[in-house]
Amino acid sequence: MATQLLFYENATPVTAKAHGDLSVKAGDSYAFATKVNSVPLTAIEFAAAAAHYPIVFAGEGDRIMPAVILGAKANENFFVDDNGQWKAGTYIPAFVRRYPFVFSTDKDAKNFILHIDESFEGCNREGRGEHLFDSDGKQTQYLQNILRFLQEYQGQFRRTEAYCKRLKDLGLLQPMQAQFSLADGEKRSLSGFMAIDREKLKKLEDADLRAMFDTDELECTFLHLHSLRHFQTMLGHFALPEVEGDAGTTAPEAATEEA
Repeated sequence: MATQLLFYENATPVTAKAHGDLSVKAGDSYAFATKVNSVPLTAIEFAAAAAHYPIVFAGEGDRIMPAVILGAKANENFFVDDNGQWKAGTYIPAFVRRYPFVFSTDKDAKNFILHIDESFEGCNREGRGEHLFDSDGKQTQYLQNILRFLQEYQGQFRRTEAYCKRLKDLGLLQPMQAQFSLADGEKRSLSGFMAIDREKLKKLEDADLRAMFDTDELECTFLHLHSLRHFQTMLGHFALPEVEGDAGTTAPEAATEEA
């Protein structure tokens, strides 16, 4: 459950010289995310995402970030159908919506550089979709909107990093594992992520709770804990194959602490 570029295959810096005649037709298909079983999430998205997905924490050391679970095993996304459509009515994480664009930093880590995944099926030079540059080589309104969206995303990413640092510093994160059974008896488990320890949360000092309340981090914490119910509802609904003549199902067990 690493938070690397995931479905980006050929991210290239956007320039007028290289992409002056490039157009992007986006939004028709999410097939690029078919084999991704989790994606990073920013704190501002918790309220919307908690209604649909389990929200967990993943990473190591200082590189811990929230993520939503999309599938029960590697290379599996329950929310993208065979036609490349995201499950109707379900919140689509910003990490997915920003594709095929992404920011990277320069060698000094001071400036952001816009990249585009040229392998994205919507990239074309036939004029389909939106141009990135006009005939004078200037940014189109579409590209300016993309830049604003990514700038806002990056700001929320920084805020989320601060939230995760607080959770780590307070010792609130614990390794977790989700275990569940399919209708045919197959056992599966999903690990490599963390959740907030409810008992440790209850024992926090008043000052720490107040600090989390003032920054809306306490709200995010409760949304995270509430979202874990989806390990039973979402995984149980999607992971169980249809068995002709058998209406019974076996729901997954609740997420449990790793030994």
